[in-house]
Amino acid sequence: GDDNSGRKVITFSCCRMPPSHQLDHTRLLEYLKYTLDQYVENDYTVVYFHYGLKSLNKPSLKWLQTAYKEFDRKLPSLAFNIFLTISFSFPRYKKNLKALYVVHPTNFIKILWNIFKPLISHKFGKKITYLNYIGDLREHLKYDQLNIPQEVIRHDENLWRKQKGKLPPVVKVPPPRPPLPTQQFGVSLQYIKDKSKGELIPPVMKETVSYLKRKGLQVEGLFRRSASIQTIKDVQKLCNQGKPVNFDDYHDIHIPAVILKTFLRELPQPLLTFDCYDNILEITSVESCLRVTRCKQIIQGLPEHNYVVLKYLICFLHMVSQESIYNRMTASSLACVFGLNLIWPLKGTTSLSALVPVNLFTELLIDFYTNIFNSRTVPGE
Repeated sequence: GDDNSGRKVITFSCCRMPPSHQLDHTRLLEYLKYTLDQYVENDYTVVYFHYGLKSLNKPSLKWLQTAYKEFDRKLPSLAFNIFLTISFSFPRYKKNLKALYVVHPTNFIKILWNIFKPLISHKFGKKITYLNYIGDLREHLKYDQLNIPQEVIRHDENLWRKQKGKLPPVVKVPPPRPPLPTQQFGVSLQYIKDKSKGELIPPVMKETVSYLKRKGLQVEGLFRRSASIQTIKDVQKLCNQGKPVNFDDYHDIHIPAVILKTFLRELPQPLLTFDCYDNILEITSVESCLRVTRCKQIIQGLPEHNYVVLKYLICFLHMVSQESIYNRMTASSLACVFGLNLIWPLKGTTSLSALVPVNLFTELLIDFYTNIFNSRTVPGE
């Protein structure tokens, strides 16, 4: 899922750890590294569900020492009991972890944290938040997207009963308000077109892309950085109200970049459409020499409006990749950022196994933009 800033969220549930004698800890270590490697090139968040870690399934001290050596100067621990200590030193991992939420922490974890606190930077320490109840996550991320084990949910309910004498309150979601005539976020491309005198490219896309073309093409790490949550909400509000946005006023080139990603992510249907999801996942099974042709076939099947907007976006991302000597954003790097903002399944969240084909497909679109988009012209484009 995503947090409230659009950053990808990695969850770790201790209750799913099998007994230590049944677990291949070498494979666990490789899996943890593999999982984190999918995300750490960009800003990301970790949620650690501590409930369920017991003496039976707690890793041995020897394994923790091995894990520490493996992750030292590279990866963080998810909690002291799993990776020995929360230690980031390798720049891209340390810098891009923006928040670590420890849910249902025990006093033991808090005591250990106080012991190791002098050894950990103050800046990293500020990223850690203890949450006593699952519901506390709602103010930080898209809670409904999380895959939370039933054991953790039941434990949370039991804690509520003990502390409050009743079950946690049911959060009442108010009925959605009708969209404004100038609404940009959370509405369909067709809605925006109908309210924009038939313009195919949504105004918010035009504004962010044109601004980034002028001032952002050579900015290092473009699209990898996050921005202030409140600022993003303020800009979204202005866009939805049809008011002009002067990005110069914010003195942060990453704000229009985040706004563009947010727009794509909040579309009711992904730009590449739900119908293309399965076909995109099959791209890795296509012979390498035929993959560009297959991408082209899939793209040709898009509705006209989606095709035009996708072409506009990918043309811009191709331009960004051409400046990678300055911005360090290759087609592969951009694919890691945009892949999951262009396609996701109709039900549930994108699985870990889907990341590789989704990113590969997006990378091919960017790398071979001219070949893939050269044979279809849409009226009004």
